[in-house]
This record gives sequence, structure tokens and C-alpha cells, in this order.
Amino acid sequence: MTLLPLISHFEQFIPLETGEKQLFEGRVSQRSIKRRQAILQEGFPCKHYSFVVAGCFRMYAIDRNGVEHNIQFAADNEWIADIGSFHSGKPSKLFIEAVEPSVVLQIEQQDLYFLYRNVPKLDRIFKVIIEDKYVELQNRLLQTISSTAQERYLAFLDEYPALASRLPNTQIASYLGITPEFLSKIRKTIAT
Repeated sequence: MTLLPLISHFEQFIPLETGEKQLFEGRVSQRSIKRRQAILQEGFPCKHYSFVVAGCFRMYAIDRNGVEHNIQFAADNEWIADIGSFHSGKPSKLFIEAVEPSVVLQIEQQDLYFLYRNVPKLDRIFKVIIEDKYVELQNRLLQTISSTAQERYLAFLDEYPALASRLPNTQIASYLGITPEFLSKIRKTIAT
């Protein structure tokens, strides 16, 4: 296992010293995930922050009618976790599933807290990462309540430019809160 992608990611925020980097050894695990394999299921607590080395994941919920609602996508060099469940230990209401074969580096709660205590820079880095995700979520919520479906699709293309070709229409439509048929109409409108 190589920690290089994770260390490189952290060093985009703040450089780490050699001793700090060494503290990650034995505290991070690597997993290869098959397409459609879940790393979190509803009803179970989220036990890891997962850093996507390669591949793509979706976080979604299933409503009482059995309809899936995509909440987030995470591709190469991004994080995915049910943060509320991770910190509270309560069962998650969400699923996290690989959209394509993927490789992740995962940090369990006790290991993350150890790293926060022993690498104070990491606490600041995660604060910035979570703040950025919070801003992304705020923007998405604002778009959902005040934008047209076409505007939401264009915002999706802006937010996830590389994912539009990697995700099936059904996943994108679910994320946008529209039907796949309506997404096809939007794409035709934009193309003309």
C-alpha cells in the first residue's frame, strides 16, 4: 500500500514533515472496491472516512417508495463519508456505493483522532475540507430550491466536469431531482 496519494492530497493544503507522514503508517487501510459494492449501508454506522485514490462513488438514500436519491459523488482525490454517523456512531440513513471499480484509503475514527492529536496540521486540513463540502452543500441546496433543472444540470457539469461521461444518466438525473427522460431533453436543448 502506498500512502503517497493521501499525503500529496494533504500537502496541497499544508506541507507535512517526515515524522508527521510516518504517523500515518498503520493508521490507514487500502481497499479495492468492485463496481456496485457498498462501503456503507443504511442501518450501520459509518466507520471510515474514505479517500478515493481511483474510481467513483455515490452517496444516496432510498425513500419509503424505494426511490434512490443521490446526494453526493466522489471521484479521484476526493473524500466520502456520512460525517454525522461517523462522529456519532449512530446508524447511517445512507448508502455509499462504488459506481465503478475503485481504490480507497480509509481512516477509522480512533486513528483519525490520534492523527488530529499528533499532527495538528491535519485537524486544520480536515476543517478546510469539511468547510468546502459544507459550502458545496449550501450551493446545491440553493440551486435545488431556486434554479431550473437546466441550470442545475449546467451547475453539475461545472462542479463535476469529468463525471458527466463516467456516470449513467439515471445517476445524474437522481442527483438533479429529475427523470432520466427529462435529463435527455435538457441535453438535447443544450446541444442545439
